[in-house]
Amino acid sequence: MTGAGDDAADGLSFGPFSLSVSQRLLAKDGVPIELGARAMDLLIALASAPNKLISKQDLIAWVWPDVIVEEGSLRFHMTGLRKALGDGLDGARYITTIAGRGYCFVAPISRSSPSREAAADADFRHAILPGRLDRMVGREEDILRLSDKLMVSRMVSIVGVGGVGKTTVATAVAHHLAPTFNGAVLFADFGMLSDPGLVAAGIASMLGLSVGSDDVRPSLLDYLRNKKILLILDTCEHLIDAIADLASSIIEAAPQVYLLATSREALRIEAESVYRLDTLAFAPDDPEISTEAVLSFPATQLFMERAAASGATFDPTESEVRIVASICRKLDGMALALELAARRVETYGLLQTATLLDQHLTLSWTGSRTAPPRQRTLQATLDWSFGLLTEPERIVLRRLAVFVGDFTLDAVLDVLATPSLDQPAIFDAIDTLVAKSLLTTRPLGAMMRYRLLDTTRAYALQCQTDEDRAGLATRHAMYYRRWLEQFGPDWPTLSTGPERLPYFVSMNNVRAALEWCFGENGDVGVGIRLAAAAVPVFQVMSLFPECQRWSERALLALDDGSRGSVEEMHLQAGFGISRMYLQGGRDMSQVALGRGLQIAEERGNALDQLRILGPLNMFNLRTGDFNAALHYARRCSAIAATMEDSATVELGHFFLGNSLHFTGDLDNARIELEAAARSEPRPQRTPASYVGFEGRHLAGGILARNLWLQGYPSQADIRARQAIRDAAELDHSLTLCIALLGGIAVFLWRDDLRSAEEHIEWLISRAGLHFLSPYVSVARGFEGEVAIRRGDVKLGIGTLRRCVEKLHAANYEVFTTMLEISIVKGLAVIGDVEEGMSRVNRTIELVEKNGDLCYMPELLRIRGNLLLSMRPASADDAQTCFMRSLEHSRKMGARSWELRTATDLAKLWIGDGRARDARALLQPVFERFDEGLDTADVRAAELLLTTLK
Repeated sequence: MTGAGDDAADGLSFGPFSLSVSQRLLAKDGVPIELGARAMDLLIALASAPNKLISKQDLIAWVWPDVIVEEGSLRFHMTGLRKALGDGLDGARYITTIAGRGYCFVAPISRSSPSREAAADADFRHAILPGRLDRMVGREEDILRLSDKLMVSRMVSIVGVGGVGKTTVATAVAHHLAPTFNGAVLFADFGMLSDPGLVAAGIASMLGLSVGSDDVRPSLLDYLRNKKILLILDTCEHLIDAIADLASSIIEAAPQVYLLATSREALRIEAESVYRLDTLAFAPDDPEISTEAVLSFPATQLFMERAAASGATFDPTESEVRIVASICRKLDGMALALELAARRVETYGLLQTATLLDQHLTLSWTGSRTAPPRQRTLQATLDWSFGLLTEPERIVLRRLAVFVGDFTLDAVLDVLATPSLDQPAIFDAIDTLVAKSLLTTRPLGAMMRYRLLDTTRAYALQCQTDEDRAGLATRHAMYYRRWLEQFGPDWPTLSTGPERLPYFVSMNNVRAALEWCFGENGDVGVGIRLAAAAVPVFQVMSLFPECQRWSERALLALDDGSRGSVEEMHLQAGFGISRMYLQGGRDMSQVALGRGLQIAEERGNALDQLRILGPLNMFNLRTGDFNAALHYARRCSAIAATMEDSATVELGHFFLGNSLHFTGDLDNARIELEAAARSEPRPQRTPASYVGFEGRHLAGGILARNLWLQGYPSQADIRARQAIRDAAELDHSLTLCIALLGGIAVFLWRDDLRSAEEHIEWLISRAGLHFLSPYVSVARGFEGEVAIRRGDVKLGIGTLRRCVEKLHAANYEVFTTMLEISIVKGLAVIGDVEEGMSRVNRTIELVEKNGDLCYMPELLRIRGNLLLSMRPASADDAQTCFMRSLEHSRKMGARSWELRTATDLAKLWIGDGRARDARALLQPVFERFDEGLDTADVRAAELLLTTLK
């Protein structure tokens, strides 16, 4: 038989069941059903060919292609499949056996193809979800109830005391429902955050969104609006107000996002459904209860399993089962406390464990009357566990509390080691703490990560001594400074949630160290060095608010000894760039970047200079000083050319090509842009990584514009579309927006309004999600030009005016000349020649001053046409403008501008009776176009030449 389902639709429905072939998912009434791999293969094979006999031999060949098996294996798995389907129950018939021949699927089937939305969700590359336990005790019913409740209400909070197992249950629910969401599950652990203002930013960063604004919520909501995602909000109680507010907004704005929260208190929002997670049920203190009944309680089962897993070997007698029941009652069925106690049985035995536990818990109950009972029990368990440690183990546990969230063994050895506590002692202590469940482990990336539970960390902090604290926070901050310097440049090479997660969790320790350094008892000197290492990483992660906060904080703390240092250089660069993106500030950003360059030049380090010159080039392009931008681009290119790193050379080509393009040196711009665009991809980080993008990815959109101006409209269209496709696959928002900006300009110049509209919508969506508000304004301006072209001229002009005003306010002038041209064209259509003339004259003056000369031929052409529209018309002045336009076009090699102007001037000469001159002017310009013959400008020139024949 051929591959089952090769030609079938992806979705198959029969009775109450739905089967997704591509996802290998069977659901009954929307609830996923667990089915073995062989049974699933059988179901897909049969359901893909309904009412057709499939022989036993064909089924065996399909399900076991490389293995020789007997028919008994086929019958075994077929029986399991029928049982899962309920075949034969209540008259339901799905699979019929044809005696001696094979099987046939007989139920009516409807087919469907996967939706574009489902396909998109299935490729959800930012999915983050911890692994689930191999076996959970006593929580199966909770998982099913929570799954049903969540699918009905969309917002469920698992509420319970600390240590009851909320996170474990939430993780299990997420795994249970993951197939329903096509794997689009994101686990957000807020236990590592202390700042309510970072709640939305944390989720946005995990989704791969740039965090370039003080308020990321609108863009986060826009991203989630049409996504089907299960979002786990774990450990919410210390950020309850901020998370509740965000959750309420998500529920309202994103109808396909489902939220599952864990917290010690309810979020208390309207959409919330609260699920109280109780402790595990334990046997009552009843002498009449049987041993079998005691063993059936989940608390007993958990204790017994964990004790056995820790190496305890005992076959409990009836009396020992009673002891276990007593321990479970004393611990109130608290999962964490049960696990801690169970792991001591191997060392102390069951009876002695119970005795020690009884003594310590009794003291706790009588000494902590104001605390809730379960908190008293957990506190007592921690007291007792801490008392069983050796002194070196206690020291290590107390000092581990300096870490926030996950940390590595390398970090532990570096931060905790002192002359009196050497590395071998730390190794031994870590092994013991893991074995005694005081320290949790999980693999993350290629390295094992460790973490103190929140309650354990709080307990350890309370126990810290002055000797513990001496130098601990300083060593912690210095370690993460070195970590930033070593691993920070890796960020641009990471694109998926699992790849980025280790960096996210480590950045929480960086934040904690910065808070300490600049706090009341911190070390400002260490903080300055740490901030200098952190701000480039915040910058490349697009976390501009934090970049500005810490660079500004550190700059204010600089003393005379730190001025002129490499630290000040990084801080000035970080402050200048972040302020440019956040506030659009011209003066403060320029001063900071200028100071950074001064230090880099004094130091004489080429890479340092490059890291400042690149942003200075972008800053001056952004603020509309194209001459200054070209100056910095030439310096950047010259320095890059001296370096062996190909990515750095590539960036130099891009910066120079981009600036040459806008200043009108199209031939040289093409050389530089093509050199950047043809570079080979690099999987590893490079010295240029701190810039946050690669020149080859940015060059395509600008090169497309350049090709159109040079008279290659078809090549420009191909290049624009390829650049957009490449940027979309890269999933880097800045790169995609730049590609879209270049592509939309080409589509508009080609008069391809349908393509322009399609990509304008894409640009608005992506730029809005990633806080690139100037790009949104440019896109809206493009919408205004399309409206004018479609005939809604006044609406288009109004839209363009508002967009240009916003761009001026943000000091973002890269595209204002292009938008001003659109406004003037619209004014000419409605006959407002006076304002049109005023705006075009002012724009020409600005272009001459600022240097974006690539638009000068078009501005002069438009001015010439406005002069012809005046009453009386000024034909001589118009001809002068056209001739100047042709001169500029030919000088810069802008054949497309030349064709437009030659066509308009030929029309003027035809009206003056100079048809021969008109033909002599237009014919050679037209003949140089051997592509793009279907574009509006080429057709207009061809039509005019036809009339001259």
